[in-house]
Amino acid sequence: MRLTDGRIREGVWSARLESEGEPGPFAVTLRDREVPHEVARIEGTLWEVRVPIPPSLIGEGIQTGIVAEPGGRRLAHFTLVAGEDAGADLRAEVDLLRAELDLLKRAFRRHCAGTARG
Repeated sequence: MRLTDGRIREGVWSARLESEGEPGPFAVTLRDREVPHEVARIEGTLWEVRVPIPPSLIGEGIQTGIVAEPGGRRLAHFTLVAGEDAGADLRAEVDLLRAELDLLKRAFRRHCAGTARG
């Protein structure tokens, strides 16, 4: 199973799902809650997944919806950004990720240098 072309329009996240035969089970979660979804065949091995986003789950900040198989394999995700400070939250998160990446790069370089010396 593979999901592509995800987008949000009029409060509904939709994507195309490619699957040989009937699609296997999967769950959509947003803010740690399972969200109902619909799957309809378009043609052949192509299906459409529709997830109406409940207004009660939309709020300030950044929320990420996850589409995953029962074993945990992530098929797709979507992000909702809302509120006045959402841009600042996003920039702060990116800055934190950059700092963590720099830390990992330095540790990796030290490890490689130590291994090369033997």
